[in-house]
Amino acid sequence: MASSFDKYQKRKLISSYISVVISISLVLFLLGCLGLLVINSKKVANHFKEQVVMTIYLNDTAKEVEVNQLKKSLAMSDYTKEAVYVSKEEAADYMKAETGEDFMDFVGYNPLKNSIDVYLNADFVTTEQLAEISNTLANKTFIEEIRYDNDLVELMNDNVKKISFWVLVISGVFTLIAVLLINSSIRLAVYSKRFIIKTMQMVGATKSFIRRPFIWTSVQLGIIGAIVALMGLAVVLYYLNLTFPELELLRNSILLVLLFVGIFVMGIVITWISTFIATQRFLNLKTDQLYY
Repeated sequence: MASSFDKYQKRKLISSYISVVISISLVLFLLGCLGLLVINSKKVANHFKEQVVMTIYLNDTAKEVEVNQLKKSLAMSDYTKEAVYVSKEEAADYMKAETGEDFMDFVGYNPLKNSIDVYLNADFVTTEQLAEISNTLANKTFIEEIRYDNDLVELMNDNVKKISFWVLVISGVFTLIAVLLINSSIRLAVYSKRFIIKTMQMVGATKSFIRRPFIWTSVQLGIIGAIVALMGLAVVLYYLNLTFPELELLRNSILLVLLFVGIFVMGIVITWISTFIATQRFLNLKTDQLYY
C-alpha cells in the first residue's frame, strides 16, 4: 500500500516538474522570439528602405564619357548601395514583358530614355536626403529628370517609427508577463509542498536550510526550461535565415549570443527569485493558515 502511495507521489512530483519546465520553456521561447524581432527590426526596416529606387533619366544627347563618369561617381558615393544602368532598349523589353504588347508597333519608335536606377543605403532614404541628392544631380546638363516616390518614403519612415515604438512597448509588457507566469508556476510547485516546509520548520530547521533544496530544484528546472527554449529558438532562427537570406539574420553574431545568454540567465534568475519569495511566504505563515 505504501509502495503504491510512494509511486503515486513520485508520478505527481514528476508531473509537477514537467509542467513547470514546459511553462518556463514556452515563456522563454516566446520572449526569445520577441528578442529576435527587436534585434532585427532595424535590419528589416533597412531592407525595405533599400528597395526604394531613384531613377535618373538621361538625355539622348548625353555623351558616353559623361554617362560613364556619372556611373563611377554614383558607385563611389556614400549614399549608393547599387547603381544599375538601364538602356532604352532594355526598358522597352521590360515594358513589353510586363504588358504583353510591343508599344513600339503603335508609336513607331522608342520614346523611352536611357536611365540609371540608384538603390540608396537605408540611412539616406529620407525626404530631406533624397531632395538634397536630387538637387545635386540635377545640376548636370545631360540629366533630363530624376524621379522617386516621395510619398512612399514618408509613409515608410513614419511606419518604421511607429512600429519601433510599439515593439519596445510590447517587449516591456511581455517581459513582465513572462516573469509573472514563471513566478506563478513556481509558486504552485512550492504550494504543493507547504506542509513539508512547515514540518521541517517545526523540527528546528533554519529558513536558509529549508529554502536551499527548493531553490536548487527550481534553478535546475529553470536551466532545463531555458535549454529547451533556446533549442526551439535556434530552430526558428535557422529556418528564418534559410527563408530570408537577404536579411542576414546570423550576421550580427554578438547580439545573438547576448540574446541566448540573456534568455538562459533569465531562466535561472526568475526561478531563483520566485522560489525564494514563495518559500519565504510559507515559512512566515502560521500552521493553521496553511489550509487557506
